[in-house]
Amino acid sequence: MNNTKYVFVTGGVTSSLGKGIIAASLAKLLQERGYSVTIQKLDPYINIDPGTLNPYEHGECYVTDDGAETDLDLGHYERFLNIPTSQANNVTTGRIYQSVINKERKGEFLGKTVQIIPHITDEIKNRIQILGNTGDYDIVITEIGGTVGDIESLPYVEAVRQMQWELGDNNAIVIHLTLVPYLAAAGELKTKPTQHSVKTLMQSGVSPNILVCRSEHEINDSIKRKLALFCNVKKQDVIQSLDAETIYDVPNLMFKEGLDRVVLEKLELSSEKQPELEAWNEFLSRHKNPKSTVEIGLVGKYVELHDSYKSITEAFIHAGAANQTKVKVRWIHSESLTPENAANKLQGLNGLLVAPGFGDRGIEGKIAAVQYVRENNIPFLGICLGMQMAVIEYSRNVLGLEKANSTEMAKGLQHPVINLMEEQKDVTEKGGTMRLGAWDCEITKDSKVYEAYKSDLISERHRHRYEYNNDYKEQLEAAGLKSTGINPKTGLVETVEIPTHPWFVGVQYHPEYKSTVLNPHPLFVSFIKAALQQSKK
Repeated sequence: MNNTKYVFVTGGVTSSLGKGIIAASLAKLLQERGYSVTIQKLDPYINIDPGTLNPYEHGECYVTDDGAETDLDLGHYERFLNIPTSQANNVTTGRIYQSVINKERKGEFLGKTVQIIPHITDEIKNRIQILGNTGDYDIVITEIGGTVGDIESLPYVEAVRQMQWELGDNNAIVIHLTLVPYLAAAGELKTKPTQHSVKTLMQSGVSPNILVCRSEHEINDSIKRKLALFCNVKKQDVIQSLDAETIYDVPNLMFKEGLDRVVLEKLELSSEKQPELEAWNEFLSRHKNPKSTVEIGLVGKYVELHDSYKSITEAFIHAGAANQTKVKVRWIHSESLTPENAANKLQGLNGLLVAPGFGDRGIEGKIAAVQYVRENNIPFLGICLGMQMAVIEYSRNVLGLEKANSTEMAKGLQHPVINLMEEQKDVTEKGGTMRLGAWDCEITKDSKVYEAYKSDLISERHRHRYEYNNDYKEQLEAAGLKSTGINPKTGLVETVEIPTHPWFVGVQYHPEYKSTVLNPHPLFVSFIKAALQQSKK
């Protein structure tokens, strides 16, 4: 018999309260107590996945080992739990409806009227239980996107109601995350938004078992009693979540508040083993007590929304802690850069990262940035499009191929040093059709990349359609841009570097996706170390 327990995290009052961080923090604490835990995200939008969404709309698109394009919250889950997620950990309304419609077309519901209840809700319940049915997990935490009361969230809330009824109160519980705002004019915290939010949830037939209340001010006992009374929970089930200095403080804060203990009580699981969080707190200590500071320029085209590069900035935090160094990020919009102003805008940097992206907007700025750091011996890391820009810059300014470019940016090129991948040439659909997920790469031993990984075979996650054009490999290598990482099956160049430069590395894959608190990514650690050495000069 499957004994998996389910914890649902819903949100009320406003979005962006941090359901993902609360879910990840709870999972971390339960993991520390010896339970096997995973987290999944249910997203209420109709896109099949966020792969076709503009980063301004949705932040970064996170990629798993098995090639799923997912919500950025899955990045938090992996960074906190140090275990990989998969296709099953992120489900959108679009995917649910697509699946039900496909079944209807195949005749699986023959003679039936296909409806939201039971067909859509049954599909949601099946998706929620895919991870639980593997037998790998004691507890599955499911975060429901959006806020209660949203029309698009209603089928998910109904599915939760049915699961609670089917599985029983000790096997499926609901944590409701809500806001207790402070009104400065009145000088007090207000509970009414939370009361309304819980009432809305209860109108859908779901009573929260635990309230987690976000607030800027301490929630005292009398407010907890009031919330408990009006929201139909016990006082000890009202947990405060105060604003934290960093997201990595939240597991400690939730432990102090007893969130994990209350959850285990409700699920009738033993809570004897205490979370120790030793390695976690060691990371926190290094992060909060840096011995030095470096400034890294991040050149991208979506820099107005920092969430567009969430995994990169978190990887900087992990690598910074590993080097006991504070990493200050200077956000630089690639459209604002030109060969004329690059020196001025990039002055004083200890390192530069040219970020991933798509399309021709701002690429000349990225090329100008690469040229500046290459000529001035500033440590450089180019990721995906960033690596491609490094190849174009080198081809133009060192090889003398003035018209070198990528076929993504221009057609009929004289020197397409970056070209559309062979298997992409007949692809017409946009969603989920790129080269995605984990691929192997063989590393040349005498290289910066090998120094970082200490291994000659690595596996990294990808998300791209265009590739290094091997027709130019011999010329580029002869001119000093070495190909130090190659895919063993396809011969695709995965990493390039300049051996005569202090630290100049471009990678076609996305190392940031695999950086976690307990396993900072070796390439980022090496890059920050190089930036630190540069700062001392």
